[in-house]
Amino acid sequence: MLDTINPTALTSFRTAAKTGQFLITAEVTPPKGGNPEHMVRMAATLKGRVHAVNITDGSRAVLRMSSLVASAILLQNGIEPICQLACRDRNRIGLQADLMGAHALGIYNILALTGDPVKAGDHPDAKGVFDLEAVRLLQLIQKLNHGVDCNEKPLTDGALDLFPGAAVDPQCASWSGLQSRFERKLAAGAQFFQSQLITDFERLEKFMDKIAAGCNKPILAGIFLLKSAKNAQFINRCVPGVNIPDHIIDRLAQAKDPLEEGMKIAAEQVQIARQLCQGVHMMAVKREDLIVPILDMAGVAPVNLVVTK
Repeated sequence: MLDTINPTALTSFRTAAKTGQFLITAEVTPPKGGNPEHMVRMAATLKGRVHAVNITDGSRAVLRMSSLVASAILLQNGIEPICQLACRDRNRIGLQADLMGAHALGIYNILALTGDPVKAGDHPDAKGVFDLEAVRLLQLIQKLNHGVDCNEKPLTDGALDLFPGAAVDPQCASWSGLQSRFERKLAAGAQFFQSQLITDFERLEKFMDKIAAGCNKPILAGIFLLKSAKNAQFINRCVPGVNIPDHIIDRLAQAKDPLEEGMKIAAEQVQIARQLCQGVHMMAVKREDLIVPILDMAGVAPVNLVVTK
């Protein structure tokens, strides 16, 4: 029965992370509704070009299909997922239940997140749970991997084998806060770090040299496809902690084809990131089909996937 649910356990992302390969992941949004066809089609364009596809969990507190279910659908289609898990909508019972379910389905990569505030989304009157936050969720995953629950009681049906990651924001205004949070996540068992979208690569370099140096865990720089100057201005206005500089906005505004220019900018950023850290996380909301062309423009070759059971 389990082989029917999980015919092949995909672990190429973990293998690549532990062997020091340059990691490439891409973000795909779950559907708003019951038909996953578009999500699967977008994710399928990334086969052979990314180590794993990152499935968001109610990003910006906007309603979408369950990240766990969406990840399972990708797995059924031979695409390795990274399942985001946010503390906003679940208490510790629900979080543990979903983590056990993920493991049983062969979904091992988990990005542990606190979650965006409810007021930011499309259901502002909903109640946020926030029983835990990202660091404590990572600690919880550590316990489950060691065969006990959050109360130190044994998992009578077996320990988990999850590969947890965490978010990091090298452009955080508080340097001491950034360092403290990063070190706490590292101590809590984070095996990889995915950054927010990066526009200040000098800041990323400083983070890599001053804070992440010697941590021996891959840092993936967030690369975001800007589609126009208007799109960039919207992100500056609506996404906390992001400051897309004027010279990029001007470049998009002056371009004959802003989308193509945005692709060029993203490709240039991938090339810069390759010199600074161990991976990139590609984000191209509603245009995931453009991620492979961007990687081609950046000179990034197809990935070497290793699949094990």
